[in-house]
Amino acid sequence: MNDFSGTTEGNPTVYSILILMLVLMATGIAWLPNPWLALGIPLLIPAALTALRFPFLVCLLFILFSFFRIHEAFPQLNPLRIPQLLALASLVVLGWHIGISKKIDPFWTKELTVFSLFFGFVVIGVFLATDRGSAMATLTGSYSKIAIMLFAVAWLLRSPKDFALVSWAVIFAGIAIAGVAISNKLAGIGLVEGTRVTIGRDIGSMIGDPNDLALVLTFPLSFAASQILTPGQSNWVRLLGIVAYGIVVWAILCTQSRGGLLGIIAVTGILVWRQSTNKVLVISLGVVALTVLVAAAGISDRASGGAAESGIDESAMGRIYAWQAAFNMAMAHPFTGVGLDNFYANYYFYSPHWDGKNHAVHSTWFQVLAETGFLGFILFLVLVVTAFRCVQRSLSLLENFKDSSVQQLRIAGNALYSGLVGFCVSGTFLTQGFIWPFYILLGLSIALHKTIQHHTVGEIPHVK
Repeated sequence: MNDFSGTTEGNPTVYSILILMLVLMATGIAWLPNPWLALGIPLLIPAALTALRFPFLVCLLFILFSFFRIHEAFPQLNPLRIPQLLALASLVVLGWHIGISKKIDPFWTKELTVFSLFFGFVVIGVFLATDRGSAMATLTGSYSKIAIMLFAVAWLLRSPKDFALVSWAVIFAGIAIAGVAISNKLAGIGLVEGTRVTIGRDIGSMIGDPNDLALVLTFPLSFAASQILTPGQSNWVRLLGIVAYGIVVWAILCTQSRGGLLGIIAVTGILVWRQSTNKVLVISLGVVALTVLVAAAGISDRASGGAAESGIDESAMGRIYAWQAAFNMAMAHPFTGVGLDNFYANYYFYSPHWDGKNHAVHSTWFQVLAETGFLGFILFLVLVVTAFRCVQRSLSLLENFKDSSVQQLRIAGNALYSGLVGFCVSGTFLTQGFIWPFYILLGLSIALHKTIQHHTVGEIPHVK
């Protein structure tokens, strides 16, 4: 890789770049409706060089924007089309370094095999979906990008510094989204049922639903909790982790999502469980903490699922009806399900109760069952189990190291383990079968195990 940090004297490469920048600027002045926009065109060249030199950074930014919907939380960024630009840049740098420069060395694992089988099965189901257009749009619009980024994450992370970057990037992105959620709550902006906070609901954002917003915030919570509870951390790191943890928990409470509250308990509880020898005390504290969180979130004040409803509340019954509909869909289409993103459209035909409108499934497990059938559901369960085993193997290997050189790998391992537990628990009540969280966790888990394997022979490889 050329070094562009030196002087321009006698360097034809730098002279060529400067000339190209001037040509692009002149072209922009001639053709753009606003000539001042031409001043930004030459910046594309150093941006492209940076992307080629730091391919993982480009992929990480794409994941952060796509998962956290940063451009929707901060609408001033929307006109810049940042996710689309980052998606294109990610594909270009991956293709360049894999096919031309050979600086990324792809590898294969059994986790990638299981994922590929599941992904292939989902693609088959798309062509047999009851609404093929909707299924195809979801496949090409989001799920295929998720699949590509899973491989990118698995292949690009190679050092403790990479995992430290991921950890803090996710934490700070979580703080940013949590800050917007808290601000909306205090200002009464975009509230559902009068009390439940959302972000970007007026523009149809994915985090415009309080349950989906809680899901997004549960992801950085696992990394913040790991910074706090992993032994060997400095005081200032723990303090920063505590601040981040508190902000994210506050935002989740503002969503009044019961799945989000269970996610908080699961993410935190599993890390405390791993560090504590008194398991009975951990369970007791968990029960108390859940009671306190329910009270703090004001669940009883919810218009649906609140204290005003007697017996099984409307929200709970809605989930039961949706889960029954999901099972009926799987029974009617046992091999491929109704197709990707087709549950909502099929609700009327398979639900035992019709109240005049379709409903979301509100469960990862039943979503996968309905949209991929029984075989797809089994493959998904196998995929989750292999992800857990991958992280467990990594944590077992890390027990052989006592030095600080693998501290960031320990933090990542604990965060990934708690994140997977949080996914399984909150996923029972939140719909996340075909969106980012689990697949990011899977990609990171594969990369972590590969990095630790190389570390056992005294070397952590980097992207060449």
